[in-house]
Amino acid sequence: MVELVRKKDFLILKQGRYELRRFHRVKVNLLGRFMLSDKQEYPCHIIEMSPGDAALISPIKGKIGEEIVVYMDEIGRIEGVIARHAEGGFAITFKTSHIKRDKIADQLTWIINKHELNLPEDRRHERMTMYNLNSQAILPNGEMVNCRVLDMSLSGAAIDIGRELPKDTIVIIGNVRGKVVRNLEKGIAVEFMVTHISPAHVQSALQLL
Repeated sequence: MVELVRKKDFLILKQGRYELRRFHRVKVNLLGRFMLSDKQEYPCHIIEMSPGDAALISPIKGKIGEEIVVYMDEIGRIEGVIARHAEGGFAITFKTSHIKRDKIADQLTWIINKHELNLPEDRRHERMTMYNLNSQAILPNGEMVNCRVLDMSLSGAAIDIGRELPKDTIVIIGNVRGKVVRNLEKGIAVEFMVTHISPAHVQSALQLL
């Protein structure tokens, strides 16, 4: 029987105050990129994370105390500070509000449970059938193909793209970056890298044509 992770599992309290390690870190497997004070972007691999900090693998480490902005797949943009160096990478502490940390806890809870249960995609949000929502997809090789959005939610969409694509392929639909989670009879199911705030926002970002 699978034991699910609960949101409160990430929060560690002691005598009414946060401990030195305020959050419980869990193993993740997320790709991302980060920007240092030189304004250059570098790729990274996030291997551990909590609502308050994260461990990254990258050949570029930056300086301890340097401010950093990280863009994480499935999480989004997070600001922080480099806390310490480690073999093959470094750890950062987030500079976020309590509201943002609460949201990260929700996202981590879903990510861990989704992987434990082998769920194909995020089904937290209601899906809406779309009609004649034409767009354009950019494939990893740079090829641009016309496509049609069949249905969508705040966190994913079904796309008629006229072909199958391997699972975990990164595609850009309109202005939305996503990952292929499975192939459908008429196309692909895509999970967005960042959850959107409203159906109108998703539709605007997906539709180019």
